[in-house]
Order: sequence, then structure tokens, then C-alpha cells
Amino acid sequence: MDRAALATALKSYRARLSPSDVGLPAGTRRRVAGLRREEVALQAGISVDYLVRLEQGRGPTPSDLVLTALARALRLSDDERDHLFHVAGSAPPRPGHIVSTPRASTLRLLDRITDLPAVLIDAKGDVLAWNHLATALLGDFSSWPAGQRNVAWQRFLGDGGRVAPDPGDDESTAVETVASLRYVAARYPDDPGLLRLVGELRAGSPQFARLWEEGPIAERRSSRKTVLHPQLGRLVLDCDSLLLPDVDQRLIVYSAAPGTPEADALALLRVVGLQDMTEPAPER
Repeated sequence: MDRAALATALKSYRARLSPSDVGLPAGTRRRVAGLRREEVALQAGISVDYLVRLEQGRGPTPSDLVLTALARALRLSDDERDHLFHVAGSAPPRPGHIVSTPRASTLRLLDRITDLPAVLIDAKGDVLAWNHLATALLGDFSSWPAGQRNVAWQRFLGDGGRVAPDPGDDESTAVETVASLRYVAARYPDDPGLLRLVGELRAGSPQFARLWEEGPIAERRSSRKTVLHPQLGRLVLDCDSLLLPDVDQRLIVYSAAPGTPEADALALLRVVGLQDMTEPAPER
């Protein structure tokens, strides 16, 4: 690990980004160019103190998971990501391993989807990037730690977020999630991140362990999802999965047919965004 080179790389990559590049408000009183450390740490799912130590050349060797999260948060190209791994003393992702760094072109596309919630996930279901409306609809993905920012992990070991199965469909949605992971595991049998994820799920969820042994297998496809929104209530939305085949990532876009209550709810989200839509408490 070349601590000085890693520190220089992290600071230079952070300095070239603006808040708008990662979907954040610019705010005021910004004394330096680029993102603040707090903003990068939030996007990467790591502590600010950890990032400070890395940028000061005194941090511990970061794991591949942390390096991947930093490359994603800093919007690095493939070559820049590999450089980050090299100076950190780690091997970059190899062919045959899951690609968990979004391409800059994909992030530009995601930034331009302004009227529908959209989320980018990798082959194993890690949430890589999302737009402003996805946060308004589904909640703040950056609040999930990097190792838990995965749809299967949240489905079996977390709170599931706001996407919930219809009553009585818990088993069928669980089968679909496991079948998709088994399909991915057949293509990436040696991917360390996938092996770690499956190991955690088998150890922590009896339901997942049982379904994994039963061996369902199927590719992830477009479907309908039920979202339980704290202000808008229960929304049943079309959930289209758009495959990016060369990196095996999927852009998930949520929509609703015109004239439906769900379409009205999405229109309201476009207007209010992340504002609190609850009524203020009456004054006493």
C-alpha cells in the first residue's frame, strides 16, 4: 500500500467533482472546490474519520469493498478505479468478477432521468447509484452501510426498505430473489463479493438458507413492485429492468400507467421531492 499515492488520488478525485455531479445540492459557503469529505463518505457508506485518515496517509489498508465504494462515490473510470486499487495494494477487479463500478456514461444517463425514479444495481443486487426521485420514493440508500446496500441483504437481513411484498406473497418474492442470486452465482462462481453476500445470507436467514438448498434459479426480470411510502401510502408500480449487458448491470425504473393513483403520486413526488409532506403539528 502506497499511503501517500492513495491520499493524493483520493484528494484529487474528490476535488474535481461538484455536488451536482452526484445529485447533491450545492449549498452555500463552500470554501474549497469539489466535494466535501462528508459528502464522499456519505456516498461511499464509510465514516468521515476513516476517509480523513486515508487522505492524510495514515489510514489502515482499505478492503476491496471500501475501494469499490470509493470508486463509485468518486465516479472513477475503469482505469482510475484500477489505479486506486493498485496504490491501495489490492488487485483490481478481474475478468469473471462482478463489475460494481458504474460507468460515467451510465451515471450521465441516470442524471437525465428526471421524471421517474431510477436505480442502478450490479449483478448481485448491490445498489450502485440512484436519482433524486428514487430517494424521494424509496428512501435514502446512502444511509445503508456499504456492505448492506444490497437488495437481497435488505430483503432477508435488513428492514427491506420501502419495497414490500403484497400480503401473502412473501414466499414467492423470496423465491424470486434467491433464484436470481443462484443464476448470478452460476456465472460468477469465484466473485468474492458474491461469495461473502451468500455466506452472510445463509448464516443469518433460515428462509434464505432453505431456499438456497432447494435450488431455484431464474434471471432477474421486469416486474411489479409494491412500495410503502410514509406519506403517499401503498403504491403498486411497474418496475422495468433495463440490462446493460457489457457490465452486467441493470437500470431499474419505476413508473405507473397514466390516470392511475400511482401516476398522480409520482407526479406529486416530482414537485415536492424530498420535502416532508406531513402536516405540521398544530400550535398550542
